[in-house]
Amino acid sequence: MSEKHLILAVDDEADILKLLEFNLKKAGHDVVTAMDGPEALESAKSKKPDLILLDVMLPNMEGTEVLKRLKKDSNTESIPVIMLTAKGEEVDKIVGFELGADDYITKPFSPREMLLRVKAVLGRAGGRGDGESSQEVSYKDIILNRSKHKVYYKDNELSLTATEFNMLLALITSKGNVLSRDAMLNKAWGEDSYVTPRTVDTHMRRLREKLGEAGDYIETVRGVGYRLKD
Repeated sequence: MSEKHLILAVDDEADILKLLEFNLKKAGHDVVTAMDGPEALESAKSKKPDLILLDVMLPNMEGTEVLKRLKKDSNTESIPVIMLTAKGEEVDKIVGFELGADDYITKPFSPREMLLRVKAVLGRAGGRGDGESSQEVSYKDIILNRSKHKVYYKDNELSLTATEFNMLLALITSKGNVLSRDAMLNKAWGEDSYVTPRTVDTHMRRLREKLGEAGDYIETVRGVGYRLKD
């Protein structure tokens, strides 16, 4: 990875924390660590990391509760979060995505897999456009600025995660055509994503909620996917 980012790694197991820190630093990143929920929240607020690797099973405060609080705080809600857990059940992953997680890694994991997922999530959060200094796309009263990575509805700025931003961008640029869940995965997560098509539904529900009344612009095409209404 050529670009350096600040990453907060949170785990109560010292060996795993050292593994994360070693490999992230080897990949060129700066790393701060925390071993419980309250420490993680404090570090997120004070350090403003570019990404958080967050273990689910933490002492004092579970990772899911940490995630809830991160997403409720305007200072930390836009920070991408990858959940780390020993649980492999799909229901646990759905809970994490419902709360706003961007990705999920099941323990045990290889350092290479971890770094690939970190790279993918950071790439989505980077707001990469097509090289122009400013690029806006719009739909009705929604304006999305790719270079600034900002979204406005009726002149009010909305706080979207990187995944939600990319999903909305994919819908707007599809020009009313239906996007299948697989197509949405490729556009919003990338071809090397590890998430399942079902994850799209969870993030789409959150996107609609954040859009408020504009959430009605997004139409579900049963058995196919999503599109913006004409």
